[in-house]
Amino acid sequence: MAKGVETHIRAKIQPVAVQAKRQAKEAKQHLLLMLWSMRKRNPLLFWGGIISMSMAFGASVALFAPIWPNSNTFNQERQFTGQGFIKRRSPVDFWADASQYQISRPVNILVMGIDPPKNTTNHASGVFAGSSDTMLLVRLDPTNQSMKVLSIPKDSQVVIPEMGLEKISLANANGGPALAARVVSRTLNNVPIDRYVRITTNAFQELINALGGVEVFVPQQMSYVDATQKLEINLAAGWQTLDGDQAQQFARFRNSNVGDLERSQRQQMLLKAIRDRLTSPTVLPILPRLARSMQSHIDSNLSLIEMLAIVNFGITVEPQNFQMILVPGSLSPLSLDPSSYWLDGIGINQVMSEYFDVRPLGGMQASRRRSLTSLKIAVQNASGDPSLSDRVIKYLQERGFERVYTVSDWLDSQRQTEIVAQQGNLTAATDLQQILGLGIVEPTATGDLDSHLTIRIGQDWTQQQ
Repeated sequence: MAKGVETHIRAKIQPVAVQAKRQAKEAKQHLLLMLWSMRKRNPLLFWGGIISMSMAFGASVALFAPIWPNSNTFNQERQFTGQGFIKRRSPVDFWADASQYQISRPVNILVMGIDPPKNTTNHASGVFAGSSDTMLLVRLDPTNQSMKVLSIPKDSQVVIPEMGLEKISLANANGGPALAARVVSRTLNNVPIDRYVRITTNAFQELINALGGVEVFVPQQMSYVDATQKLEINLAAGWQTLDGDQAQQFARFRNSNVGDLERSQRQQMLLKAIRDRLTSPTVLPILPRLARSMQSHIDSNLSLIEMLAIVNFGITVEPQNFQMILVPGSLSPLSLDPSSYWLDGIGINQVMSEYFDVRPLGGMQASRRRSLTSLKIAVQNASGDPSLSDRVIKYLQERGFERVYTVSDWLDSQRQTEIVAQQGNLTAATDLQQILGLGIVEPTATGDLDSHLTIRIGQDWTQQQ
């Protein structure tokens, strides 16, 4: 049982082996109803709800998974923090009022999408032994009721014990979640990692098919054929309803000029689309089928009580407090592998301090921020008026901005201007918003890859100017 659960209720909720199976069955039904009740209260249930629901249905998830102590020893069972993070508001019956479970402190969860090894069936024990195609560090923070998702590109160059400098995607394949968590923690200023979740890429497809597809804006024509990997991608630009296979194509389409970065951006777009789809009334009848289809694709050390607390936490998170960012770094065309992503230590210090409350290594203070006018600012026209890009650039240059440039238009016309915090600098994005006198700050990494901030011009610019 999680250490954060109050002592005086332990006798009520600590099941013996015989009771565990029965309560696990009841938990499935309870979580389904709870997720559906969340729909009207808050649409942000993807990270708060779907992860928890998926964990509860996972065949390999124990009802009360052990919570292991922190250790530097390379051991599968000694890589995650031992601190509990659950509290109860009152000593009531476990199932009668499971909403009483709450997160008592900030929690960091490593989420990995795993490519199963070749010739491994969906139900094989080694299905989670492959490389990670997706890696996210999710922070749930009850102190400010926020959720933060840090995307880590699979081609990020990191030091893996006994392997040397390698792509971070290889960590899980060579040491499971313990090694993956160890590598991520040490790469990101020793950020504590409390729990992990592993999901197979097959689960991604089955989830979207079970939802009846997801609606996504495809920013460009995507055509690609790789006979060796039996991969064929053919998606038209514009708004599309993608099935599981098409969504996988969308997520995996790769522009050789920018390596894995655009894939990380599109993965964020898909996560938002899935979250939106889960708020639809048509989802309720398919939840039992969804649960069955996800059962063999999930692995985690989250306990059932912790799942319930995460679900309940998701209810209270406001949209502006759901933030998705990309770990700072850049590509190097001079590298032996041009797709390799080289992490930016200064940028990591800033992001880990601002988003994860982790100080730079060695006790050093976070690096001083660059002045706003020296940042690289991309201007992307999404207004439908081709003249606005030049007007915005002139407006900024007159106010001392030195590194402003245009990028290709965003094909989906927008009413409201967005200031995209591409590298997670929300302070700079907010300051720029005040200078423009309009727009909203978008805490995602969906802007121009070479920018610090991206201004996506909306129709409101014409109205105000």
